[in-house]
Amino acid sequence: VQLVESGGGWVQAGGSLRLSCAASGSTLSIRAMGWYRQAPGKQRELVADMISSGGSPNYADSVKGLFTISRDNSKNVMYLQMNSLKPEDTAVYYCNADLVGGLGYWGQGTQVTVSS
Repeated sequence: VQLVESGGGWVQAGGSLRLSCAASGSTLSIRAMGWYRQAPGKQRELVADMISSGGSPNYADSVKGLFTISRDNSKNVMYLQMNSLKPEDTAVYYCNADLVGGLGYWGQGTQVTVSS
């Protein structure tokens, strides 16, 4: 599976961005997909994820009600709509795909910078 993120950039606090993650390859084997982020000097953390078979997405407490994860299965694209962005949301955002059988894949990351 190959994952390519896009949509990062610079935005002022209170603004919005939408990230995209295009998946290719063995996409039918994807069990779950999610977004993670890593700020300078910090560990990579889960932002949101969702199971391919359905059910409610899972969000980090810090982004609940502000960010929305979604997937367009017809296009094999996952999105992260980020609203009311804060400077503490500044990080490199990574797309992740977990396959049936346990393998996991990461995208190259996309930088999101929120200025105050």
